[in-house]
Amino acid sequence: MSKVGIFFGTDSGSTRKYAKFIYKQLGEDIAAKPLNINRVDASVFDEYDFLILGTPTYGEGLLPGLTAECQTESWEEFVPNFDDMNLEGKKVALFGLGDQVNYPNEFVDGLGELYDCVVECGAELVGRWPTEGYEFNESTAVDEDAFVGLVLDKDNQAGLCDERIAGWVEQITAEMGL
Repeated sequence: MSKVGIFFGTDSGSTRKYAKFIYKQLGEDIAAKPLNINRVDASVFDEYDFLILGTPTYGEGLLPGLTAECQTESWEEFVPNFDDMNLEGKKVALFGLGDQVNYPNEFVDGLGELYDCVVECGAELVGRWPTEGYEFNESTAVDEDAFVGLVLDKDNQAGLCDERIAGWVEQITAEMGL
């Protein structure tokens, strides 16, 4: 069994693309193939020692889901599952997609919402990411001057995404003890 479960929410497919890239960086001996959160039961988290969760932010700070006018259910509909979840003893790394130019006042807020959910469930967060190199006004995904996970802006900094992922995967591999 793989040690790392990778789960993502998406509508356009961008978060899926980056989840697959993270999976390839980790390798199939360490990680299971990424799964869309709308296709799993919450109990699947129990199968892994480590979790990587990814989300885009839609509109003015929304998780993907029906309220954000996505075509299918996603993180928004999954979030209530966290109310009954215990993630104590699990290390969780987060990554999020956002647009710092068009949404500078709620940049990657979906990532901040996902962070709140996993921390309330007792998870140990790994993979904090520096805010340097981004230009935004506000973000609920910032905690103590760092993002709570890897932040990717494919709309305005596409050329930096692969390099950021490679550095982050190296970081979380060490923090997870893999």
